[in-house]
Amino acid sequence: MFAHATGSSSLVMRSPCRSLARARTALRLCSHALHGRLPRVYSIHDRQASRCSRPYYITTPIFYVNASPHIGHVYSAVTADCLHRYKLLKGYDSRFATGTDEHGLKIQQAASSAGKEPLGFCTEISQSFKHVFQRCSISYTDYIRTTEQRHRRAVEDFWTVLHSRGFLYKGTYEGWYSTPDESFLSPAQVTDSTDSGGGRIKVSSESGHKVEWMKEDNYMFRLSDFRTELLRWLRSNPKVIQPVKFHDFVLQWLEDDIPDLSVSRQKSRLRWGIPVPGDPEQTIYVWLDALVNYLTVVGYPQNHSQWWTAVHHVVGKDILKFHAIYWPAFLMAAGLPLPQMIYVHSHWTVEGRKMSKSLGNVINPLDAIEKFTVDGLRYFLLRQGIPDSDCDYYDDKVIKMCNSELADALGGLLNRCTAPSINPTQVYPRFSNTCFPKEELGGRAVSDDYRMVEAVSALPVLVEQHFENLHIYKALEAISACVRLTNGFVQRHAPWKLDRKQDRQWLDTILHVSLECLRVYGMLLQPVVPGLADKILSRLGVTPEERSWDSVNFLMKYEGRDCGLEGRALGPDLGVLFSRLERSSVKGKTPKKATTQDE
Repeated sequence: MFAHATGSSSLVMRSPCRSLARARTALRLCSHALHGRLPRVYSIHDRQASRCSRPYYITTPIFYVNASPHIGHVYSAVTADCLHRYKLLKGYDSRFATGTDEHGLKIQQAASSAGKEPLGFCTEISQSFKHVFQRCSISYTDYIRTTEQRHRRAVEDFWTVLHSRGFLYKGTYEGWYSTPDESFLSPAQVTDSTDSGGGRIKVSSESGHKVEWMKEDNYMFRLSDFRTELLRWLRSNPKVIQPVKFHDFVLQWLEDDIPDLSVSRQKSRLRWGIPVPGDPEQTIYVWLDALVNYLTVVGYPQNHSQWWTAVHHVVGKDILKFHAIYWPAFLMAAGLPLPQMIYVHSHWTVEGRKMSKSLGNVINPLDAIEKFTVDGLRYFLLRQGIPDSDCDYYDDKVIKMCNSELADALGGLLNRCTAPSINPTQVYPRFSNTCFPKEELGGRAVSDDYRMVEAVSALPVLVEQHFENLHIYKALEAISACVRLTNGFVQRHAPWKLDRKQDRQWLDTILHVSLECLRVYGMLLQPVVPGLADKILSRLGVTPEERSWDSVNFLMKYEGRDCGLEGRALGPDLGVLFSRLERSSVKGKTPKKATTQDE
């Protein structure tokens, strides 16, 4: 569901006591506040856990099991995986959750059409997501399925808390509903269209999916009463939703009144879901069910507090409203802290067109891995993925980027600087402060060399800032620019032309500086391309204990301090860092066999 749902809910209330209900809700909110039960507005800088443990909890959306995974799902997972690996390198105790959303009318109908029992249908597709994520080196610590008993218990408790605090009531919903999107829609979100037979139908103006008019007696959540609190939270935390463009979108949505939200369906319409506690004739709305997964993973309702104060969500832009309005409102109503950060990313198109089954252009991640390797695909997605705008995929672009930046620039640099022809002893060479003094006087280094050292010295802090803001592509741009500078440094001084006897100190210094640059690049690339980064660091003789973020410490000898790597044997030659991709080996521009529904 999280991968596809769009729009927002709307209802036409048939309650004669609306103003009285609002007054009662206001009194409840005041009462909870007076007794310390209303959650305060949490700043993204709040940290209730101790500094020494530094918990960090990152989540992807859980993905709807209506069809197999594609690169859009992998992009969400790789983004979260990058942040998780980065935080581990920073010394955090990080948890990373992903999984599948398996309830709802769409799954009920899909399983029936396939002639399968719903749970078996869900298990089969959930396993395909798990397999793809494992193949893509997604290092999740928790994989959640909403059909698990632990999740059902969490949802039932969460519902009971909302009900006991007076935020749920029985009401009548009347309006448009999109089953493919599992979303309630306002009249403004619906437009006229025609079906394949030429018949007139109503569709979602955002997703294009068919909608139906429905009228049901359901449970309603008092969403309208949280508009002021939501605005206060967002305005007090201008960086809580990144990029800022999406933060502004949410503020715009909240400029108008927001209607209460239907949070259940009649069991006669929706059987495949979690029954409402105490009312088996109603089934909990799939979005409320699904959002609680983030709490389920960290042990709600028992031992969740340490992790819940450190939660960060990665979501696609199509499900922003559910995560930035509905979910915080649910949490406020339940008296729980709000997310520390919501990272939002845009979508992937294929050669300028939306991925869809009808166009036959859905990108199968396993096909892409076979063509470009795991690290090649990960690098391309994170290097080209710009969170605040849609990104375009085509094979030639992957080939050109991976060949230019991984095979030629980075791989070529490593190969040249570790080649036995210029480093016959295969050790980490020694640095000479005489050849490369701190001051630009008297040595053999030139102005461009000092500018390169300055750029690489500043790189870790710059990359850290970009990672924290989900600008991974900017971090990779900065690394790539420094790799080019280092290649220029090596080319400028051509160590292969130097006499090993007469120019030994300068030759070793050139190689020492170059290997130090490569070590920094390998360290900083660990969250993005873990396999490739490991090959770089292993070749340089950097041990696993020397690969944390605090161990970067670029060019210590230049700063007048000791370098523990000097004189150490290099690691074994593991071969080509990244083999060049040949266009002739990639059959066809894009995979033509579609395996998923339209997004």
